[in-house]
Amino acid sequence: MNLIRVPALSDVAEYAYAATVEPPARLVHTAGACPLDAEGRTVAPGDPVGQARQVMANLETALAAAGARLTDVVKTTVYVASSRQEDLVAVWGVVRDAFGDHDPPSTLLGVAVLGYSDQLVEVEAVAAVRGEG
Repeated sequence: MNLIRVPALSDVAEYAYAATVEPPARLVHTAGACPLDAEGRTVAPGDPVGQARQVMANLETALAAAGARLTDVVKTTVYVASSRQEDLVAVWGVVRDAFGDHDPPSTLLGVAVLGYSDQLVEVEAVAAVRGEG
């Protein structure tokens, strides 16, 4: 995997602008990770940051089940059920921190509603894994 930073574009974005995956690699596409606990209850109702923490933990668990890690992720889409930019930025901070130095391309969206009661955050990802998994 090669994360591509583009000098001709602003460096304000906290992610690479593109990523390439060279064969052979196995792609892992995740469903949107939701802020649900093991019993299927929405955690941290009304708290987008708390939900983002649960979402990232759930994303790591889903990736691990497919033989991948956050450092294998080549693209994310982050959904926040809010029209407030500060909510999107706060959620992005949690997502960004979870990835550490690995900064795959990402899209951050404010949406009207998500699928579960009290759900405010969802993150889907694509990962590329080398070797068997």
